[in-house]
Amino acid sequence: MSQRLTINQNAKPIYDIVYEHDFGRLAEELEKFEIHTKKLCIIADSKVNGLYADEVCEALKDKCKKILVFSFPDGEKSKNLDTIQNIYKFLIENKYDRRDMLLALGGGVTGDMAGFVAATYLRGIDFVQIPTSLLAQVDSSIGGKTGVDCDQYKNMVGAFYMPKLVYMNLSTLKTLDDRQYYSGMAEVMKHGLIKNANFYEWIIDNMYEIHDRDLETLEEMVLKSNTCKKIVVEKDPTEKGERAILNFGHTIGHAIEKAKNFELLHGECVALGCVAAAYISWKRDLISKDEYYEIRDMFVPFNLPISIENIDPEEIFALTSSDKKMEGEHLKFILLKSVGKAMIDKTVTKEEILAGINEIYFTDEDWDE
Repeated sequence: MSQRLTINQNAKPIYDIVYEHDFGRLAEELEKFEIHTKKLCIIADSKVNGLYADEVCEALKDKCKKILVFSFPDGEKSKNLDTIQNIYKFLIENKYDRRDMLLALGGGVTGDMAGFVAATYLRGIDFVQIPTSLLAQVDSSIGGKTGVDCDQYKNMVGAFYMPKLVYMNLSTLKTLDDRQYYSGMAEVMKHGLIKNANFYEWIIDNMYEIHDRDLETLEEMVLKSNTCKKIVVEKDPTEKGERAILNFGHTIGHAIEKAKNFELLHGECVALGCVAAAYISWKRDLISKDEYYEIRDMFVPFNLPISIENIDPEEIFALTSSDKKMEGEHLKFILLKSVGKAMIDKTVTKEEILAGINEIYFTDEDWDE
């Protein structure tokens, strides 16, 4: 029997997360939603389309009325309303109705966009998350956040819309290039830092197995990471309060992502943002100096950056003020009370944020030291 984690809302089951090492049980899981009566549409980027779409189609083609694939160019730059409109047009032309189902096959960009389409097409159509990247498996496929970027402002248009199922084929992590794989580790580390110190220590203790992409270790890691997020999103599904702690590292991280025109991966920017936020936490005497330096240095073994060149700290700060986490004039900034416990703070000043940014800013003078 495969491992399974259930996400609840108001003490009622909403959807299951299923952990597998292949697509062998996907049809069986989807038959619970009577897919023999439905048309299915796989939404995938061009890279994942070439890797897995045929395999998923083959597994499902005799189990549903019809299955088609919509593919779009891979990368964050496709995460916009133009792509969304193209998906709508594809669905309309192929006569998909609200009894049918979308399958989000791919990483975070795919899952966010497919979920947004599902939330808005015909005012709501069922969808399933089939995440194939580490970042999507540990974070973006869980919790019902969907959306697109607007003029390169991250996720400014979106909706909370829950999938019917999250199906994880963990073997897909074997095909990720190293940079994409380690990008996902930033979100894994984040979950340990904000919610579970024991999990954070487990990550460090299992570093070599994680590097080797041992499937049993990855299954345990993804399950533990999902459990951290489950605890948070069940208490606050639409981010009215505690769910904001999941944005640890994201305020400065998103600003860097935009300032660098998405040349850096999301997880790389989150790692930088986590270091900056941990630095501010240290300077506020919330964590010790030793804890700060351990947090900073532990991103390095997972090939994640802890410093960055060629940025303008004032520009990065300015971009944080356009973040969707603003409440009026106040920015909800996430700090660490301790390793494994985060807090929401609305009093972080411009000077503190700039100090955090400057801590990760590697200048020409640093080369001379």
